[in-house]
Amino acid sequence: MKNSINRTTSKKIIFVFLSIAAIYVLFPILIVCMNSFKSRFYISTEPFSFPTFGNEDSTFVGGLNYTNGIQKIKFFKAFGFSLWITLASTLGILLVSSMLAWFITRVKNKVTSLIYYSLVFSMIVPFQMVMFTMSKMANILHLDNPVGIVLIYIGFGCGMSTFMFSGFIKSIPLSLEEAAMIDGATPPQIFFQVIIPMLKSTAITIAILEIMWVWNDYLLPYLTIGTDYKTIPIAIQYLRGGYGAVDMGAMMAMLVLAMIPVIVFYLTCQKYIIKGVLAGAVKG
Repeated sequence: MKNSINRTTSKKIIFVFLSIAAIYVLFPILIVCMNSFKSRFYISTEPFSFPTFGNEDSTFVGGLNYTNGIQKIKFFKAFGFSLWITLASTLGILLVSSMLAWFITRVKNKVTSLIYYSLVFSMIVPFQMVMFTMSKMANILHLDNPVGIVLIYIGFGCGMSTFMFSGFIKSIPLSLEEAAMIDGATPPQIFFQVIIPMLKSTAITIAILEIMWVWNDYLLPYLTIGTDYKTIPIAIQYLRGGYGAVDMGAMMAMLVLAMIPVIVFYLTCQKYIIKGVLAGAVKG
């Protein structure tokens, strides 16, 4: 009886704690969405109030902030650059890191060990330590364009993804690959037809993490491709006018539009996150 009461109490405490955490996370998003429909003159003075309707004291402006923001920053052009960079970088990271993880997991020697630990070490190196050298090298190697920055993202993203893929591949019985080899399968066929289908959960988890990172990243695109090819985070910053003037209404509206694709993708694939993280981190 006591154990049952203790479990019930523990569940209530956990529920309260998680509810508070959810409110803490969702509150800023609610504020941004709410203010995206208010006149910019009221956002600074009444940031926590809901839009009001009326003849004289109305703060609700409908979709005006959205249309103004889309026109000012050329949103769809920035959206195109962000979409290309995000999808190409994520697919590149998934392909390169999964192949690399399979190789260094199955081939045991000093070279593969060095590669593995170098990638693990890269996960703890702050980006600020290499950003100026990286931007200079990107300019020298002509990587300061929407195609070149994809290669840079692949380089930065391979550390964590290779680590997670390696952890899961270690749990795959080697006998499956040996059986495929006996049947006449080549190494590429073994990888794409045997290994890849088993990496689905881990791959989706890594894809979610990488998409959230690349889509919202501001510093790397700003240092590499600058203002020639504005991604959404860079374009939104141009709503700041001279002498510190900011069109807060348009900025809030563009932040909402920028959040929607990632939130939709995350909600669609969230069931794979815990499964993929556990598969990649616990094994091996």
